[in-house]
Amino acid sequence: MKAGYFLATLLLLLAGKVEAQTLTVREAISRALEKNHIVRAAGHDVSAARQMSIIANSRYFPVISLEETLAASNAPTQTFMMKLDQSRFSQDDFKINNLNHPSTWQDFKTTLQLQQPLYVPSLSPLARIAAKETEKSELGLESTRQDTAFQVFSLYLETRKSEAQLKAADKAVADALENMRLATIRTAAGIGLRSDELRARTHLSMVEQQLITAGNNLTLAKLRLAITIGWPEDQSFEVSTEPENTLAMLLSDDTTRLALETRADLKQFQTEIEKSEAAVKLANSEYLPSLAAFASYQLNSRDAPFGIDNDAWIAGATLKWRLFDGFRRGAERSRAIAARSAAREMFDNKANEVRYQLKESLLRREEAGKRLEVARHALADAEETVRLITKRYENSLATMLELLDAQTVLNQSRANLVEMETGYALAGGRVYYSSGTFLKEMLK
Repeated sequence: MKAGYFLATLLLLLAGKVEAQTLTVREAISRALEKNHIVRAAGHDVSAARQMSIIANSRYFPVISLEETLAASNAPTQTFMMKLDQSRFSQDDFKINNLNHPSTWQDFKTTLQLQQPLYVPSLSPLARIAAKETEKSELGLESTRQDTAFQVFSLYLETRKSEAQLKAADKAVADALENMRLATIRTAAGIGLRSDELRARTHLSMVEQQLITAGNNLTLAKLRLAITIGWPEDQSFEVSTEPENTLAMLLSDDTTRLALETRADLKQFQTEIEKSEAAVKLANSEYLPSLAAFASYQLNSRDAPFGIDNDAWIAGATLKWRLFDGFRRGAERSRAIAARSAAREMFDNKANEVRYQLKESLLRREEAGKRLEVARHALADAEETVRLITKRYENSLATMLELLDAQTVLNQSRANLVEMETGYALAGGRVYYSSGTFLKEMLK
């Protein structure tokens, strides 16, 4: 009765497989690149960086502004200038009393202004810094896409492993039921021990617990994968059981060079060096003069905004050269040079890390292949051991304890094989991930 309950539970867990959509790893990765929130956030960061680049380049263009000002005053100098601007100054305004104590006067002033930088040394390095920041954001997006794709690959394999472990746990329950059946028959026939039947029942309870855990592990693995790829909550899916082609490349000088040229995260450090070089140029530009042109057209009216009692214009150029600023420019230049040196050191460190990661991934994949081969042999030996001891137990040549020990080893061998198969596939994917070509290889 108890065994039937767990078999029914297993059937319920697998009931939705008929109508569930089968999802391949390539489909999962493609969907994640479109729906994953982290990838989307990185895309928005790129858009923001591009706008900052536009902002930096906008400093090359003229600034045109329109201004309307209403002012009223009885201050002698202010009223004097208002009347002059409006062409309303008369002979009476020169009287001493009118000059010292003028009546309240108002002025509507309309101003159209233009300012155009002609030579500003800081504009070029500022634009380059913004461009490099945009490039860095784009590389960050590519790095995020690579990371997310590999994460999906890992979660996909984890889901596949959970399914295989669930099947292995189900098979372990079936084997435990068979062992308990044999023990019950032998006890009923008077040739077995009651303790053998109890041991078989205890073993069955243990593997039933493992079945429950395996079912929950599968549910959680699917949930994590669904969240990562943006799968709708009201739709179920199954992962494909077809093996993925993750044959790893061999380590060579070309492979290492490919990784150094392809890894987006390494390119980010290179971009940071170029950005720091632009920052040094920006600091040096502070020692140079700047030149700008300006022009203004002005309307003045006493009674109405945008009125024309009089108009005037002014145009000119401004040269500005900072001669001393308390040694600030020297300190900024030294800081920029130090930051550039730090960026170069970080790049060299990252390059060494990339070389190490590539070599490690190839070594670990070779190790995973050997361990997988050993696990397969171990499973075959465990299955044969259980078969032989079962025969001996049926003929009263072995004890139930020996049979259960052999069955436990078999269950462990099955679980270990699933673990090794997953590890081998993951190690193959990690080789491409370490070389920076994972996304390209998985989607081609």
